[in-house]
Amino acid sequence: MKTLDIFLAILLTLVWGFNFVVIEVGLGSFPPILFSALRFICAAFPAILFIKRRNIRWRWIILIGFSLGVVMFGLLFIGMDVGMPAGLSSLVIQIQAVFTLLLSALILHDSPTSWQKVGMIIAFSGIGLIIACNFHSTNFLGLVLVICAGFAWAASNILLKLLGKIDIFRLIIWMSIVPPLPLLFISALFEEGQLQAISNMTWLGVGTIFYTGLISTVFAFAIWGKLLSEYSPNTVAPILLLVPIFGIIFSALFLNEKLSSVELASSLLVFMGLFLIVFGKKILTFFIIKQKK
Repeated sequence: MKTLDIFLAILLTLVWGFNFVVIEVGLGSFPPILFSALRFICAAFPAILFIKRRNIRWRWIILIGFSLGVVMFGLLFIGMDVGMPAGLSSLVIQIQAVFTLLLSALILHDSPTSWQKVGMIIAFSGIGLIIACNFHSTNFLGLVLVICAGFAWAASNILLKLLGKIDIFRLIIWMSIVPPLPLLFISALFEEGQLQAISNMTWLGVGTIFYTGLISTVFAFAIWGKLLSEYSPNTVAPILLLVPIFGIIFSALFLNEKLSSVELASSLLVFMGLFLIVFGKKILTFFIIKQKK
């Protein structure tokens, strides 16, 4: 990768890692479903006035908009609102990589490699340990919801694979017009204090909407789309492993979150599993080549 693109890739992971801190702060100003709806309103408008849809079919926009925008982010925001820490959320949500492999095997008949299977077992062991140590805590419901959000993200990944080669930036912009109405409807049914939250909105609240909508969505996916258009997914995807690292670091710095020794051990297991899923085959190939030499 070019030096500029490496910088952009790291900037992207910084933006997405810090996004979990911003979500946590925003949840102090808005009910979670309303906050998610406002985020996508900010992401969609006025961007769709300048970014053409081109050949992206409406059925894919609606399907991915619902699975990713309504279900995944709705569950993530609710999970964090009911007690799941931002740093731990940034890690646990990455279980989507494991769910994606499982769904790919079931739906696309794309079997994982041996190294990916080992990585899946290790990652699930870490998640199991996190579940065990939070089973009787107030964070348990939030943890389950974030894991479910990871599954919804994986389902969205399968839809993207079925869609084939597409301009991911344009898709995200147009997908963002789908979630607001369903989310606002759900918010009206199950949440309270929406009008009060909007009427009493502070500059900090406005900033969280701006960051999650424009910076974390429009700006970040513009970078992601650029990187995917110039490099293979196998080259740029591994950099996303930095997202939970930055998420945990930023949460400790700005929210004073601290992982217990058990949570730290389980987080290392999850990260190790994800690392093997991404790099396992490359590591094996490296050692085989080295032995031959």
